[in-house]
Amino acid sequence: MKLELILGGARSGKSRLAEQTALDSGLVVTVIATAEAGDAEMAERIRRHQADRPAAWKTFEAPVALAAALRLEAAPERCVIVDCLTLWLANLLAGAETLPPAASADALPRFRQEREDLLATLPTLPGHVILVANEVGLGLVPETPLGRLFRDEAGRLNQAVAALCPHVTFVAAGLPLVMKESRTEP
Repeated sequence: MKLELILGGARSGKSRLAEQTALDSGLVVTVIATAEAGDAEMAERIRRHQADRPAAWKTFEAPVALAAALRLEAAPERCVIVDCLTLWLANLLAGAETLPPAASADALPRFRQEREDLLATLPTLPGHVILVANEVGLGLVPETPLGRLFRDEAGRLNQAVAALCPHVTFVAAGLPLVMKESRTEP
């Protein structure tokens, strides 16, 4: 099993690196997409991502039940790309605007269960799994409590996933910087 995390900012080249890594693996590829087309702009972004991928690649949509999708799609002869953890997190935080100020996202039962399920599932998966996530903690402090909650939970999620992954790469301006590389796979 090979598990890796690719982090970067918006339009940094992280998805392109994940796709090239999957192509180079020589394995059958499945992309688990977490985005939902809530408006015309997002629909166009999704369409562009799909158009950029090889036609033979399978796409599996999992806006919330990511661990379940990974258990279904990961296999020894397959490379699975999850694009992306940050959109998945945003989907899970639906309803967080009703939380009291300074409340933890753990107060949202679906968030807590899906996050725990993902973190328990990742180390058990066969094949090659590439997780893509945005690094949102390098920018301005969000103005709203919901924005700050999202930024904080994204940082916590990235830390937890990076701790499980033997390979972690940060991408900026299309250039990959290897942050963690274990010589032995779990």
